[in-house]
Amino acid sequence: MTEPDGTAEFGTPRTAIVTGGARRIGAALVRALHADGWHVLLHCNASRDAGRALAVELGSRVEVVAADLAAADVGTRVMAALDGMPPPALLVNNASRFAYDRLVDFTVDDWDLHLNVNLRGPALLIQAFAAAVAAVPGGGGLIVNILDAKLAQPNPDFFSYTVSKMGLAGLTELAARALAEQRIRVCGIAPSITLVSGAQTRDNFDAVHRMNALGRGVVVGDIVAALRYLVATPVLTGQTITLDAGQRFLALPRDVQYMDAP
Repeated sequence: MTEPDGTAEFGTPRTAIVTGGARRIGAALVRALHADGWHVLLHCNASRDAGRALAVELGSRVEVVAADLAAADVGTRVMAALDGMPPPALLVNNASRFAYDRLVDFTVDDWDLHLNVNLRGPALLIQAFAAAVAAVPGGGGLIVNILDAKLAQPNPDFFSYTVSKMGLAGLTELAARALAEQRIRVCGIAPSITLVSGAQTRDNFDAVHRMNALGRGVVVGDIVAALRYLVATPVLTGQTITLDAGQRFLALPRDVQYMDAP
């Protein structure tokens, strides 16, 4: 039986790299790409047991690499794990640090950790991915950075995290321009609140999940659908798909989990 091939743009079976692919949204992206015929290099760090379990569950075409996104050699380490896999054609920078702080009380250590994990790490992976694609005859590829819908209507909660995502949005634009001649597309997906996060309670999540213009909460399947759209649209680069059901129209002054439900 011939396996499905979701990599028609790239011509031959290729590998997708998904950071933070062991749990939550990352695991859903890994499952979807695997179902679409991709070979997947699943990156994880603290969730190594979960990553290995997911690889066993899927059974084939999945390898696991453990690496700290804050490490200066993360690009080299992740690309080295491609040994024996088909050439890379897709990089999904999904992993993210998300911890609460404010402008008035952020610390240097937490600032550095957010910026290193959420911005420098993806930049190093993009650099290494572009070099790996350049070594493949025919080349071409796609990079998808997972951003945050709050960038369309910013508020100061989660200060260091928000700054790091603003930087990643800028990196998305610059990388799209820099890598276009290499036929590497760079896009973003910016979802609003999708799963219970941080110190948020389930009751709070249930109360505010649909706090948007359409009254419909964003779900993981929406992010999967956006990724599949980007993969399937070879003329799209330098663009971000915002998945917020119109939450930006409300101009909320704080993060949604700190707002009273209507």
